[in-house]
Amino acid sequence: MPVQTGSPVVTLRNASAYPYDGAISAARTCYAPRVVGPGEVTASQRESIGPLTFEAGHHTVWQHAHFEFGLENVSRQLVWSFLHSHPFYNSEQSSQRFVRLDEIKAHVPRGLAGEARAIYEGAIESAWEDYRRLTALLKDDTLRILSDVRHLTPSASEKRQKKVRREAEKKAIEIARYVIPVAAFTSMVHTVSGIVLHRLHRMLLTGDAPRESRAVVEAMVGHVRGLDPDFFERIGEGPLEEDGIVETRLPRVVADGDAEAARLDALLDGRTSRLVAWMEGAEETTAEAVRAVLGQGPETLGDDEALERLLNPGINRYRLETLQLSVHTPLGRAMHHPAYTFLKKISHTADSQDQRHRMVPASRPLMTLTDTRRPDYITPPLVAANPAARGVYEEAMERAWAAKNRLLEMDVPLELALYLLPNAKALRFHESGSLLYLAHKWVMRTCFNAQEEIYRASMDELEQVRAVHPRLARHMGPPCVLRYQRTTPTCTEGDHFCGIPVWLKFPEVERPL
Repeated sequence: MPVQTGSPVVTLRNASAYPYDGAISAARTCYAPRVVGPGEVTASQRESIGPLTFEAGHHTVWQHAHFEFGLENVSRQLVWSFLHSHPFYNSEQSSQRFVRLDEIKAHVPRGLAGEARAIYEGAIESAWEDYRRLTALLKDDTLRILSDVRHLTPSASEKRQKKVRREAEKKAIEIARYVIPVAAFTSMVHTVSGIVLHRLHRMLLTGDAPRESRAVVEAMVGHVRGLDPDFFERIGEGPLEEDGIVETRLPRVVADGDAEAARLDALLDGRTSRLVAWMEGAEETTAEAVRAVLGQGPETLGDDEALERLLNPGINRYRLETLQLSVHTPLGRAMHHPAYTFLKKISHTADSQDQRHRMVPASRPLMTLTDTRRPDYITPPLVAANPAARGVYEEAMERAWAAKNRLLEMDVPLELALYLLPNAKALRFHESGSLLYLAHKWVMRTCFNAQEEIYRASMDELEQVRAVHPRLARHMGPPCVLRYQRTTPTCTEGDHFCGIPVWLKFPEVERPL
């Protein structure tokens, strides 16, 4: 089956009716006793107020305009390295965990020709074949595990057996996707504010996929210009040139990506996520913050009771809300003060989901500056436990790196060769967050339905925070743990319930799949 490729497809699905005049009228409202409407903006105000607010850095007025784009034929590498590398967006993206990749659809860089293109496309085709082979090899394993968890017997109804078989196939493709290259196409609905679109335009040559990001962002900007020419013609600056990108102007201190990977692995000391920094006195400071919110002193509200009022979901019922209300509550905001930093190592595909926790930001590596000559990847436990699958998997990793290295020997730019690396590519980075946002992440990612690597990283993190700040970590865990004996249903996943009463023994639980 040949590789299907093509240029990015960018559509403007929805947009503010008056992007430029809406921002000007918002700025005028600051100096008026009422709300000023876009229809009241004059020609002179468009000339003066727009550039004045933008150039002075008063950018909040440019956040009111929002643009909802449909993106197709964009690579996973572009999404990870550029579109999702900051917190100010909203995306709904086609999931490789749940959507089987029947067709070979991937980004093929312009300019690749002859032998280089043949090597590139051949590597992608091989990866898809490995994906199909792994899916077939792993289905029996996933079906066996799920049948045990679901207590599926031969006498079960055909409907029930069919449902478990479908679930087993999804689990198989979720793991098989690790061999798919980061060049794989994805589709998504992507929404940004006006000021973020200006920033993306300015920074479109940053990240690991600058040629692709230029094409996508210029198409987005073109749609907005067609809707409201003033939004980019009256304000803003053009893209930074290559010599203005700070990261690529710095001398490369680390010349050996393999050695640097080994150094960080030694710091991780066998963990997926290692706690490397935390706030001293976090428990006492948080308790004091609770007292300040509630207007009480230590003589009437001791540290232990203050922390229970904040964190115990039986007392602080806000913690049971699926809307995640903590940031909107006076009491919940006391969780902002403790902060933690972790050194992590997870795969490209896991991090593509991990980075969606935008309030737990990370300094992710530039793959163009940390490339390794040797295969450097994560192996899912289910693959490791199946000799046949492991053989296919390891051969797939060797082929991917061999193809990437061969392209480099042919003087193909590293930026383009990196597209051939698999979803399994290991990434090492630091990630930090306040207890408030980490608590939300741990609720979502210590659930057995969470992506496996992020689940293991979250359990790693909770264990270490429990060791340094036991009172802050005491009431942390998945939704079923928070809700147990407090509200029904205990599990919030409905038909997607994992089938295991995690709440009875958490955190001493073993995830089967």
